[in-house]
Amino acid sequence: MDSKEKVSTYQQSPEIIQPSEHTRRMRKAVSSHSPLKRIGKFWHQLGPGLTTGAADDDPSGIATYSQAGSQYGFQLLWQAAYSLPFMAIVQEMCARIGLVTGRGLAANIRKHFSPVTLYFCTALLFIANTFNIGADLGAMAKATQLLSPELKYGVLLIAFTLVSLLLEIFVSYARYSRYLKWMALVLLSYVITALTVHGIDWGSVLKHTFFPSITFSRDQILLICGILGTTISPYLFFWQTSQEVEEEILQGKKSIVARQEEVNGQTIGAMRKDVWLGMSFSNVVMFFIILTTAAVLHNAGVTNIQTAAQAAEALRPFAGPAATLLFAIGIVGIGLLAIPVLAGSAAYAISESFRWKEGLYRKFKNAYAFYGVIIVSVLIGLVLNFTRLDPIKALIYSAIANGLVSPVILFIILRLGNNPSIMGKYENSGLIKTLGWFITVIMIAVAVATVVAIFK
Repeated sequence: MDSKEKVSTYQQSPEIIQPSEHTRRMRKAVSSHSPLKRIGKFWHQLGPGLTTGAADDDPSGIATYSQAGSQYGFQLLWQAAYSLPFMAIVQEMCARIGLVTGRGLAANIRKHFSPVTLYFCTALLFIANTFNIGADLGAMAKATQLLSPELKYGVLLIAFTLVSLLLEIFVSYARYSRYLKWMALVLLSYVITALTVHGIDWGSVLKHTFFPSITFSRDQILLICGILGTTISPYLFFWQTSQEVEEEILQGKKSIVARQEEVNGQTIGAMRKDVWLGMSFSNVVMFFIILTTAAVLHNAGVTNIQTAAQAAEALRPFAGPAATLLFAIGIVGIGLLAIPVLAGSAAYAISESFRWKEGLYRKFKNAYAFYGVIIVSVLIGLVLNFTRLDPIKALIYSAIANGLVSPVILFIILRLGNNPSIMGKYENSGLIKTLGWFITVIMIAVAVATVVAIFK
C-alpha cells in the first residue's frame, strides 16, 4: 500500500486516530478523580479553619507545649487529644455565627449586648493580643539568631515587624489568604523533628495520650491551664468569625443580606470540615512538640524551658543541629502567620465596636482606622521588646487577660449561637449547646485557677 492509499484509509476511519466521545469522557473522569486533582480541590476548599488552627500554635504556644514536654515528659500528651473537641466546637460555633449573621463577632456583640460588655471584651482582647505579639516577635528574633548568630536582635525585631505589617496591609486578601494557608504547613517541621528522634518509648506515648495523668501540683495545674488558655483563646474566636465573613465577601457577597441568603447546608458542612481539620492539624502539632521535648529534653534532665527559642537551642546537644534547625524554622514561619492573626483579630473587634470600615479585603486608603489598629498593636508589641519587660511576664499578663475574657466571650458565643431569632434553623444543636456550656464552665475554672496560681 502506497502513502496515498494510507492517507485515504485513515481519513475514511477517523476512529483509528481520534478517541470516541465515550473515551474522552472516561479520560476526563479519570483526570478529575486523579489523586493530585482531589488533593488540589481539597486544598482549595480549606480556608479560615486551617489558618486559625495554625495560628493557635504561635511561638507563645510552642513555648507552653515545650515546657509541658520538658518538665513532665509524656505525662501531659493527653492534652492534645482531649482539648481537640473543645477547641473545634468553640471555633465551629464562631464560624457558624459569622456565616449565618454575615457579621463579625464584635458586630454581633454590639447589636445584641450592652456597650459595657462590648468594650470590656474588646479592651482586654487588644491588651492580651499586644502582649502576645511582643512575645512572638521576640521569640522569632531569638530563633533566627540560632540560625545566624551574627544578626542583631534589634534589627531582626524591626525586620519581622515590617514584614508582618507590609504583608497584612498591602497584599490583597485573596493573595494574602493563600499565603497564610501555605505558611501553616511550616508547622509540619515539628512532626519531622519528632520523627528524627530515636529511642522513643511508643508504648508510654500511647498510654499517656489516651489516659490522663495529673499530679495536682501548683506548677502542673498552672501549665494545664496555660495549655487550655492557649488552645481556646479569644483572638481565635474573633478571627474565625470575621474570616468566614471575609471569605463570603471574596466570593462577591458584599452585603449582609447577600451573605445571609447564601447560607445553606452545604456551606455549613464545608465550614465544619474546614474547622475540624484545622483544629486537628493544630493539635497534632501540639502533640509532636510535647513528644519531641519530652523524648529529648526531659529524658536528658532539661526541665526548665521558658521560651520557644530556648527549646530549639536545648535540642542541639541531644538531637543534633537538624532538630534545632527545624524547630527554629517552625518558630519563625508560624510567627509570620500568627502575628497578623493577633493584630487582625484586635482590629476587627475594635473596628466593629465603633462601626469603622473594616476588613482585609479593603485597601489601606479605604480603612485607615482598621489598619491603624493593626499598626498600633504590632508597634506596641515591638516596643515591649526594647523595655525591661520580661517576655515571660508578657505571656503571664496575656494569660491573665485571656483568662478574664475567655469565659465572658464563650458565654456570649453560646447566647448568640443558641438563639433561633438570630441563627434561625442553623442554631446550635442540643449536643453542641450542652458541650458548649460544659466548656464554658471548664474555662471559668481555668481562669480562676490561673489567677490564683499566678498571684499565690
